[in-house]
Amino acid sequence: MKTAAFLVTFALAQPALAQTFQTDTVPIEAEVIANGLRNPWGMDFLPDGSAIITERTGQIRILSPGGDLSQPVAGVPDVVARGQGGLLDIVASPDFASSNLVFFSFSEPGSGGAGTAVARATLVRDGDQSRLQDVEVIFSMARKTGETRHFGSRLVVAPDGTLFITTGDRGERDRAQDMQDHAGAVIRINIDGSIPADNPDPNGAGQLPELWSKGHRNAQGAAWDPVLGGLVIVEHGDKGGDEVNHAQAGKNYGWPVISYGVTYGGKKIGVGTEAAGYEQPLFYWDPSIAPSGLAVYQGGMFPEWKGDLLVGALKSQLVARLDRDESGKILGEERLFTNAFGRIRDVTEAPDGSIWLLTDARNGQIIRLSRAD
Repeated sequence: MKTAAFLVTFALAQPALAQTFQTDTVPIEAEVIANGLRNPWGMDFLPDGSAIITERTGQIRILSPGGDLSQPVAGVPDVVARGQGGLLDIVASPDFASSNLVFFSFSEPGSGGAGTAVARATLVRDGDQSRLQDVEVIFSMARKTGETRHFGSRLVVAPDGTLFITTGDRGERDRAQDMQDHAGAVIRINIDGSIPADNPDPNGAGQLPELWSKGHRNAQGAAWDPVLGGLVIVEHGDKGGDEVNHAQAGKNYGWPVISYGVTYGGKKIGVGTEAAGYEQPLFYWDPSIAPSGLAVYQGGMFPEWKGDLLVGALKSQLVARLDRDESGKILGEERLFTNAFGRIRDVTEAPDGSIWLLTDARNGQIIRLSRAD
């Protein structure tokens, strides 16, 4: 689970042929845990040691601790699986052991096209016939369009029990600066869909009450960071300018007024790289690596990496490890597994401290990274 650790040992029914990689600090063993997934997008761990995985085409599957992949879970609502849209992230509630509650994001059909939405549901497990029950949409982007780009959308349950949701600008950049628009934002709600009283504007006098931060282009990675005590996100730039940001209440992160990239046609974006009233990134990539999933490593398997950021990359087909000091300052970058596995969609720390990757492909894989020594 992305908000808590469970002491679970993962036993594979038939261990796959492993590859070994030497990093700057530790040798890594990589095993393919499962394959045949249709563009897997998000995953989380359940208390019994299972992993729950989304496929962008609209399916949820459960991977048993023994390595068996279930049939699709029934009851998933309709999704618009076009372009970058579809079934996206998934997280289990911190009290899943008693509630069986899960949250998932998807591109929701509606008037005008599609938009990012989040639903909650009870996961009923009955052998290989698992299903979602009592599905309820708790967030829905108000303005839907026919664009098939930039839905976001990662989910993070914070330690206080609130739910963070990242959204993209939907391919219409100026929406990221419109305070009456859910696009290009970090959204914060309670798990029942209500508005937290300590949101920047919970009464909606000057901006939508769900808004936590704005000025984001397309954040597809997010994690709670115990080092900074807040939400860290990674977001796609245009041609260059991918960013790591500490998303704080009421702050504006500048897109498209400021950026460290240029348009795909090579033109300047906005006024440059900085301007009054807009936050600077913690780190940026130029040229772009197309960052997606993000984990803040806290496990015991790789103590050398404790507190570091692990970022999956789509275009560059790698995992970027951002080395940090005890204050959370980024000291440098190590690029791992370049072109070894393909496009990395998600990075998740498992309860045993290993690191699991999802590859974005029609024959997508789950890859487990463990310590080789």
